[in-house]
Amino acid sequence: MSKSIRNALIGATLVGAGFTGHAQAETTLNALFMAQAAFSEADVRAMTDAFAKANPDIKVNLEFVPYEGLHDKTVLAQGSGGGYDVVLFDVIWPAEYAANNVLLDVTDRITDEINQGVLPGAWTTVEYDGKRYGMPWILDTKYLFYNKEILEKAGIKEPPKTWDELAEQAKAIKDKGLLENPIAWSWSQAEAAICDYTTLVSAYGGKFLDSGKPAFASGGGLDALNYMVTSYTSGLTNPNSKEFLEEDVRKVFQNGEAAFALNWTYMYNLANDPKESKVAGKVGVVPAPGVEGKSEVSAVNGSMGLGITTTSKHPEEAWKYIVHMTSQETQNAYAKLSLPIWASSYEDPDVTKGQEELIAAAKRGLAAMYPRPTTPKYQELSAALQQAIQEALLGQASAEDALKSAAENSGL
Repeated sequence: MSKSIRNALIGATLVGAGFTGHAQAETTLNALFMAQAAFSEADVRAMTDAFAKANPDIKVNLEFVPYEGLHDKTVLAQGSGGGYDVVLFDVIWPAEYAANNVLLDVTDRITDEINQGVLPGAWTTVEYDGKRYGMPWILDTKYLFYNKEILEKAGIKEPPKTWDELAEQAKAIKDKGLLENPIAWSWSQAEAAICDYTTLVSAYGGKFLDSGKPAFASGGGLDALNYMVTSYTSGLTNPNSKEFLEEDVRKVFQNGEAAFALNWTYMYNLANDPKESKVAGKVGVVPAPGVEGKSEVSAVNGSMGLGITTTSKHPEEAWKYIVHMTSQETQNAYAKLSLPIWASSYEDPDVTKGQEELIAAAKRGLAAMYPRPTTPKYQELSAALQQAIQEALLGQASAEDALKSAAENSGL
């Protein structure tokens, strides 16, 4: 951690959603973040406090909502004529936000130095139709976490390289009586399930759309859902996975109740923290597996960006705040929670120390990130797929029929 960041964090006094000590602030920004995964509320407040100390004429009011409320909160505020200056947005929203004039095009604000310093793949998080609508902030994909001790007890020498191997290893663990349900996923009827499904779609070589029309009801899209259903009905997957979000998966894994779990980067260091976890020191991580003959690894693009709303009355100050939050200095200081967007950060021992295994997995996983469909109607498509996944898991419809129904109700 750099001296300037460290000094800014020490003794930070946070009050409510904003910060004291700057009563004479000339400009007030309102920023919307999520209270889920990656950086915690306390982390975002500390980053923001560092900004406030360096910019005493700018006050930042923070608001946090669960991921599931982030999109609607942004859009509703926009419809009412404002509210937020800076908003966190998912990689799946730039198309819709661009079509509906929600975010400012910041392409011209990005300097050559920033453009060249950020990993090329990270830019896809904020791009649509050749324009950039913010700065990438959370660079993320889902990894396969595993409990080294449980695998050792089951006589398993190395983690699975394919999804079929994962099922075989989970069955061996179950048959030996080590765990009743060895795998945990986030399959609640929410975006989390789409991220897991997308990971599998990428593994099976599937695609969501073909010439703008749904193509997930056959081929790799169907194979992916059939895999989920088989894993669920066989008892290899924790039956509560159909209600789990990512934090539920983390808690189950940290309690030693799962041998395998699919989750985001942030789980690695929390699950290895003895204060947080019963399995600290036993956590392994690899890229999500592939499918023999089709892929070596699989990954979903789960990255997020920070953008300026078109209704903001303070776009210059908002951009200054975004540049601070996404800066290499700030990102390196919090690299244990979300890996930096900056290419040279991966050569910094302060970033890599203690998470070499995660970095190794990231080099392969981040390079294989597969996008969820890019369409202004993404929310409708996602909702239809979420329902299809639930129906198939609960046996209310076959995987094929559920996906066909989703395609018909996708709005495409």
